[in-house]
Amino acid sequence: MPFSSNKIGVQTGSAARAALPIGALAGLAASGFLCIVTETLPAGLLQQIASGLRISEAIAGQLVAVYALGSLLAAIPLTSLTQGLRRRPVLLATIICFVVGNTLTALAGSITVVLVARFVAGCAAGLAWGILAGYARSIVRADQTGPAMALAMVGVPLALSLGVPIGTFLGGLIGWRGSFLILSALSVVLIGWIIFKVPDAPGRGGDNRPSLRHVVATPGIIPILLVILAWMTGHNILYTYIAPFATAASARVDLVLLAFGISSLVGIWIVGRLVDRMLRMLVLLAIGSFAAIAFLLTFAGGQGLAVYAAAIVWGLGFGGAGAMMQTASADAAGDGVDLAQAMVTTAWNLAIAVGGALGGVLLTTEGTALLPPAVVALTLIAFLIALAARRFAFPPGHRSTPAS
Repeated sequence: MPFSSNKIGVQTGSAARAALPIGALAGLAASGFLCIVTETLPAGLLQQIASGLRISEAIAGQLVAVYALGSLLAAIPLTSLTQGLRRRPVLLATIICFVVGNTLTALAGSITVVLVARFVAGCAAGLAWGILAGYARSIVRADQTGPAMALAMVGVPLALSLGVPIGTFLGGLIGWRGSFLILSALSVVLIGWIIFKVPDAPGRGGDNRPSLRHVVATPGIIPILLVILAWMTGHNILYTYIAPFATAASARVDLVLLAFGISSLVGIWIVGRLVDRMLRMLVLLAIGSFAAIAFLLTFAGGQGLAVYAAAIVWGLGFGGAGAMMQTASADAAGDGVDLAQAMVTTAWNLAIAVGGALGGVLLTTEGTALLPPAVVALTLIAFLIALAARRFAFPPGHRSTPAS
């Protein structure tokens, strides 16, 4: 297990049997929440941003794209460069970048400054995602890594479900600049929380740092990354364009997202309880159920009831996706956990970009009708890869947690 020789969370005596460090893991979850909300916030503020900066909504939409680009480009190199540094200072540095990036965005008078600030914040997010999973594993016992990962990742579905509605709501109250300033203020609060609640953990010494080539060649890593690419590309094809899809079915977008968000939280709880015992089964059920509801929507996507039902099943599978994929990659990578998580981040952001682009092409070609069939094809590919990768990527039975 990473950092096992100096694990902060493993102590002698009764402390060794302590419950999960909820406060510390909440700080990591809040960091993940901040990463995603900072990324998605502009989506609910496009009209205000465009008006305030005197640009088109299409250009304003690049605030999301350039952030994702920063995460995509920076995750692996920054994670590799910081392997030897202590974990808490690295995490704090990423949060400070959010303070700077969001403050500059709020105060900027030109789109150029905003795009640069967003790119820097995206780079920080890539680094944060690269270290969060390993950090969470390093402050708990080996038998707690599954629940710890699920708790540390709870910020992801929360942010994905609430990021755009939060932006829209705040924008109506205080404007888009005030919304970004609130994010900066929350980041400052989070810095204090991390300092007082999240224990530090050591980085890796020179001889104990696995190379990128070594991690890529580790059995199981490539199949996990391919599953993420196929599964999350399918997810983002539908999620990015859920508004026109739901509208075409006469379903309320806010209720669809609410159903998705609530069921995602249930999915996180399920994964947290079962991931140590049945990771493989959970992965196959999550992907298989998504393929099934996409198949349903292919024929019944014009019916509002079908869309609501699909959102519930979809959320159940997606809620624990981050925890499942990061748990699988961390188990497969062993000592290369941080670089593996950086690759997961890269694959995830690539899937966001590809899913958004491919969905846009399909939408302009034949409207919303082509979205579900594309999701079916991609999720079936992900399912078959996961099904075949039973030895190293998604082994059956209880997880084999490294000795602490």
